[in-house]
Amino acid sequence: MTKNELARELADDFELPRRQVAELLDGILDRITQVLKSGDKVQLTPFGQFKIRDRAARVARNPQTGEPVNVPAKRVLKFTAGRSLKEAVGTAKRGGAKKGGAKKGGAKKAAAPGRKAAPAAKKGGSKAAAPGRKAAGGAKKRR
Repeated sequence: MTKNELARELADDFELPRRQVAELLDGILDRITQVLKSGDKVQLTPFGQFKIRDRAARVARNPQTGEPVNVPAKRVLKFTAGRSLKEAVGTAKRGGAKKGGAKKGGAKKAAAPGRKAAPAAKKGGSKAAAPGRKAAGGAKKRR
């Protein structure tokens, strides 16, 4: 949804002129920007919170060449969704494990019917890499 679409829908919902709603929306966004520029946070309960975080300078690696790259310190915007927003879009965390969960001891479950048990791991053996695989300690490829 664009800002103009939002203004149009709000104008229809509140029976106000679209231009007036658009100006009000611009004013709200400008004020949020000013507050964040000054370093303060914007708390819109129960929607969420906008805040600026300082990220320290660090040394990263170029994934193609492996060369170190200096990444300068910077300020980044962080938005944390409030509980009602999370619940509305279905991303709220579910309740944790219930108290009095699994008890220690007891019988182990049998393997699922129709499934073979995993083969036993080999003991000892060489540390050489399997054919077609890189030796341990190599850089992992990100996808």
